[in-house]
Amino acid sequence: MTTARPSGKATTASSRHPWRFPSHFRRGSFGWKGSRLAIERIHEALTEIRGVAKTDPILAAEGAVRLLERLSPALEHIDSSSGAIGSAVNGAIAELVPLIAAAPVQLKVRQKWLERLFVAHAEDQVPYIEWLTDFWGELCWSTELASHWADELLDITRLALSPDRTLRGHYHGTSACLSSLYRAGRFDELLDILATEEFWPDKRWAVKALAAQGKIDEAIALAEANRSRYTSDASIDRDCEEILLTAGQVDRAYRAYGFSGQSSGTYLAKFRAIAKRYPSVAPARILGDLISRSPGEEGKWFATAKELKLYDLALELARAGPCDPRTLTRAARDLAVREPKFAYAVGFAALDWLSRGYGHEITSLDVWSAYTHTIRAADQLGASDAAKASIRELIAAAPMGAFARQVLRTELALS
Repeated sequence: MTTARPSGKATTASSRHPWRFPSHFRRGSFGWKGSRLAIERIHEALTEIRGVAKTDPILAAEGAVRLLERLSPALEHIDSSSGAIGSAVNGAIAELVPLIAAAPVQLKVRQKWLERLFVAHAEDQVPYIEWLTDFWGELCWSTELASHWADELLDITRLALSPDRTLRGHYHGTSACLSSLYRAGRFDELLDILATEEFWPDKRWAVKALAAQGKIDEAIALAEANRSRYTSDASIDRDCEEILLTAGQVDRAYRAYGFSGQSSGTYLAKFRAIAKRYPSVAPARILGDLISRSPGEEGKWFATAKELKLYDLALELARAGPCDPRTLTRAARDLAVREPKFAYAVGFAALDWLSRGYGHEITSLDVWSAYTHTIRAADQLGASDAAKASIRELIAAAPMGAFARQVLRTELALS
């Protein structure tokens, strides 16, 4: 084989570095309850490899291969039911693949790495590194090596994906073959081998092949046609979004798929994730669309609006629906000097929600904080007397047994 990239280093002699992580990843190193320790060891190994990569990317790539080889045997006895260890391994794969792919080594060295990883993947019984073969084309780096791997795996893959149920079956190298065909630019072969396939993790390579040929609408249509109760909608959404973004169809991607898969994390985190993917879309538009998609939860977008300094909208949200009084109080505290008008209004909103009994496990300190920071903002406006009168009127209207009324009763001279 020819050389993939020029390199002054013909080999990756790992003996030049006294790797620490291998001693922690021997077969059966971790017991049934060893998930937490294993995750710590994985993070330590990644840190070590990351450090070596700063000065020697080839050596770091060799270390990455060694770690991936050792993961499954070391983790095979762990209780993986929580999913935490699986997530840690997937995170490691996502970090190590680009490092291996970018290493400037001769093609024969890369081929040796791939052979080692393929054996490790074949022996992955749990499995833990199953996802690795989705990146096989990337690991090959060159179209020449990718085409070589595609040729090696193609016959068995055709049988594994045969429409004849008596012939087809599981083959651990299927994803590696499809990924290699894609990297080699052999798109027509991909489309042919997947013509009757229904399993989305494999069928998605046909979608990617169409997109690579510039057939964007056909790719999206094929992906959408594969939705079913057995298919991950989130996976289809991610692939379609990536196809459209790569094709420069940003607005279409945003409208159709921009809000998919944003069910976890805080509301502010949801906004930031979308804003990061769509830097050309105005933040105010993103926030407005998020608000419209979550009726009844308007108050939970207050912190995002405040972060964007959309103070009028933030105040509207604070008043529109139940909003965490503590969140409003913090805003009043932080902005009492810089934005006293806004700080007073949100502090008053915090007291309003407290007077109505909203808030989780509210203490007297929470009530006093809301009152104190609201008055402080009013002082900045020169309106503390008027503020106290308004607060007194608000709290006086609360039910006699309201907690906020009890806390502020003496301060506001309530009966």
